[in-house]
Amino acid sequence: MDFSIKNLWVINVGGVDVWITETIINTWIVMLFLIVFAVIVRTKLKKFSDVPAGFQNVIEMIVEAFDGFVRSCAGEKLMFLGNWFFMVFLFILTSNLSGLLGFRPPTADWTVTFTFAIVTFALIQVMGFKFRKGGYIKGFFEPYAIFFPLNVIGELARPISLSFRLFGNILGGMILMTLIYALAPFYLRFVLPAALHAYFDLIAAILQTYIFCVLSLTFIGAMAGTND
Repeated sequence: MDFSIKNLWVINVGGVDVWITETIINTWIVMLFLIVFAVIVRTKLKKFSDVPAGFQNVIEMIVEAFDGFVRSCAGEKLMFLGNWFFMVFLFILTSNLSGLLGFRPPTADWTVTFTFAIVTFALIQVMGFKFRKGGYIKGFFEPYAIFFPLNVIGELARPISLSFRLFGNILGGMILMTLIYALAPFYLRFVLPAALHAYFDLIAAILQTYIFCVLSLTFIGAMAGTND
């Protein structure tokens, strides 16, 4: 069985070969879906009234719930990060759920999860310096200066652990489902996989999205000292 990422096309740009992989195509599909959804919401926003009802009620509940989520994880001072992490949440969730439609989830590619983790890592450092100034630098030498190398290694390990947690769970679920379809007797393929799809492609998809965002916001808030 081949679990590798397929290369669909190769485009030569200025003498450089650009590989268009399965991950890129599926990422574009997820992005297109989210853009269309955003346009629909934006169009309906113009018709929103002071007394919410129906679709407006649902959108306002989602926004308020996510605002509360950001506030509880990172603190009031980092609420401006809510827009970015709302996008991250929607993208990762949609990518994870795309496995239900037979797509290879973009999050089953480590380059995708590592990219989001690197942005989180950058935000951790920037927010830490912005809100704590000298205390941020001092933190790398605590409790003693000799621990500086270990503290640096600990910081560098964060994006790796964040990215591998999401990537490993999504790819692992995809591999297990493929193996079950290949090895299960024909009469069980209509019963057993359905229950496992409910976990790997639905429950795990939502859970891993939540874990990635809550850890990212908690790490940022902890470094900035705003989630106390």
